[in-house]
Amino acid sequence: MTKLIKNLWYGLDLTRKIILNLVFFLLLFWMIAMIASTGDKPSVEKGVALVLQPQGYIVEQLTYRDPIEVATQEATGREEPPETSLYDLIDAIENAKDDNRITTLVISTRYLWGSGVTKLQDLAVAIKDFKESGKKVIAYDDNYTQGQYYFASLADEVYMGHQGGVFLTGFSRIGTYFKSLLDLVGVNVHVFKVGTYKSAVEPYIRDNMSEEAKEANKAWLGDLWGDFTQNIATHRSLEVDDISAYINDYKESLSTYKGDSAKLALEKGFVDKLMSRIEFRDYMIDLVGKDDDLRSFKQISHKSYLKAIRGPFPYVNPRTDKVAVIIAKGTIVNGNQKEGSIGGDTVSNLIRKARLNDKVKAIVLRVDSGGGSAFASEIIREELVKAQQDGIKVVASMGDVAASGGYWISATADEIWARPSTITGSIGIFGMLPTFEKPLNKYGIFRDGVGTTKYSNPVDTGLPLSQDVADIIQTGIDAGYEKFLQIVGEGRGMSRDQVDAVAQGRVWSGAQAHKLGLVDQLGSLNDAVKSAAALAGIEKYDTWYVKRKLSEQERLLTELFGNGDAKEQLAGYVNAPKQPGLKSKMLEQINASLRELDIWNDPKHAYANCFCSFQ
Repeated sequence: MTKLIKNLWYGLDLTRKIILNLVFFLLLFWMIAMIASTGDKPSVEKGVALVLQPQGYIVEQLTYRDPIEVATQEATGREEPPETSLYDLIDAIENAKDDNRITTLVISTRYLWGSGVTKLQDLAVAIKDFKESGKKVIAYDDNYTQGQYYFASLADEVYMGHQGGVFLTGFSRIGTYFKSLLDLVGVNVHVFKVGTYKSAVEPYIRDNMSEEAKEANKAWLGDLWGDFTQNIATHRSLEVDDISAYINDYKESLSTYKGDSAKLALEKGFVDKLMSRIEFRDYMIDLVGKDDDLRSFKQISHKSYLKAIRGPFPYVNPRTDKVAVIIAKGTIVNGNQKEGSIGGDTVSNLIRKARLNDKVKAIVLRVDSGGGSAFASEIIREELVKAQQDGIKVVASMGDVAASGGYWISATADEIWARPSTITGSIGIFGMLPTFEKPLNKYGIFRDGVGTTKYSNPVDTGLPLSQDVADIIQTGIDAGYEKFLQIVGEGRGMSRDQVDAVAQGRVWSGAQAHKLGLVDQLGSLNDAVKSAAALAGIEKYDTWYVKRKLSEQERLLTELFGNGDAKEQLAGYVNAPKQPGLKSKMLEQINASLRELDIWNDPKHAYANCFCSFQ
C-alpha cells in the first residue's frame, strides 16, 4: 500500500510539473511572439505605391476564426473564404491621402471574390477624397467580373490584360428549393408566418419562387441595379444606356469583334488600355520606381501600411467625448456569439459598455444583417432604448442589408441612415419546425412515452406536431408581428395600419424605404457618425469602435498561431487564395440554405429573418 501511494504521488507530482512547464513555455512563446511582432514593424519607403488588393470578400467585420482551426485548415489545404475589412481599406486610403511617402494608389481586384454594393460605394467616397490630393489612382487586372469592375472603375486609369474582358450581368435573386426532396424523404415542415411577402420559408414549402416574392424582388433589384449602373457611368464618363447596350448586345458585339472581349471592352470605353502583366509592371516602374527585392514596382500593401502607421495597441482617450460605433454583422441569434454572428447577449453587452461610459454621447449601430431570432433582436433593441432613456442619442446606419430583424433593432433609433442600395424592410415574422417521424418510422425507429400534461413534450422532432401546439406557435407569431408593427410605428411615428401597408414581409431598397418613411437619411456610416454627434450637440469628439474583448485564451492562441486573417499579398501575385470552382459554388449555395437551420435558437421559434442575398 505504501508503494502504491508513493507511485500515485510520484505520478501526480510528475503531471503537475509537466503542466507547469507547458504553461511556462506557452507564456514564453507568447512573450517572444509579442517582442518579435513589435520589432517587425514595416517601414514605408518614400515614393511607393499603396496597393489595395482585397482578398475574398470585403466585410464590415472580420469573422472570428479559431487560430488552431485555421492553422489546421491551412496545413490540410481546406481554408475558409478569406475576408478583408472594409474599414481597414478606408483607413489606409484616408491616411495615404496626406502621406507624402505615398505617390500613387493601385487597385488590384484579382483576389476579390465579392462585396456588397454599399461597401463599394463607401470605398468610392474614400477614393474620391484621395484623388483631391492630386495623386493618381490606377487599376489593373487580367479580367474583370462585375463587382471587380465597379471597384476598378473608381480609378483614374483602368488597365486590363490582352486576354481579358469586362463581363457585366446585372443582379439576380436565385434560391434553392427543397420541398420535393423533403416530401420524398417524408419530412414534415410546419410553417407559421405573417406577411404576404415573407418568403424566407419558401425554400422549404415550395419548389419555386412565389409570384409575390418575384414582384418584390424585381422591385428592389431594379433599384439596386439602377444605382449600380449610374455609379459606373459616372465613374467612367459613360451613359447608363451605354452600359445597358453593352450587356444586351454583348453576344452580337463579341461576334463583331471576332471573340476578342478585351478589345470590345476597350472600344466601348470600359478600360483605357490593354496591357500584359509585364507591360503594366514596367509602366508602374517608370511611374514610381523599382523594388529590386520584389522585382517589381515600389509598393506597399494596405495591411503592411496600416501596420506601419498604427500603434501596437489601440488607444482610446478617456477624456474626450465620444460617438460609439457598434457593428452588428451576421445572423441574429440568442446568447453570446463571436464575430460573424450577432449574439443578442454579446451586442447588448457592447451597447451597455458604451452606455455606462460617461464620455459616450451618442451610439451608432452599424447593421449588416438579414435578421434572425425575434427574441434576440428585442434584447438588443431594449438595450438601445435604455441608452436613449439615459440621454444618449442612438443612430442606426445600414450597410448592405438591414432587413427583418436587422430592421427591428434599428426601428426605434433617433435617426436611421441607409444607402440607396441597402436592402431593408422585410417587416414580418415566421416560425418553422421540421419533424422527422415519417423517415424515422420507415426505418423502424419510433418515439413514444408519457407526460404529466398534454404539453409535457410540446416539440419533438421525432413525433408529429400536435394541432394545439401548432395553434400556440401561430398565436405567438401573430403577436410577434403585431409587436413588430408597434415597434416600427413608435420609432417612425406611424400608425399600425400605415406600417402594415409597407410591411407584410416585403423587402425594399434603401431608396424606396426613404420615400416610405422607413429611413430618415441616405448616406454612409461616416455621415451617420457626424449626424449622431450633431444630435448629441458635440463638435469635438472621437469615434470609438466598441468591440468584444478577447479572452486570455483567445489572445494567447492568436499570438501563437496567427490571427486567422487572410494572408497578406503584394502585387507580386503569389500564394493567391484559390477561388471556388463550379462544384464548390453549387454546394455552398445549398449549404448556405441549410446552415441557417443550425443556428436558429429562438426560445419561441419566432424569426424575423430575410433571405435576401443576391448576385
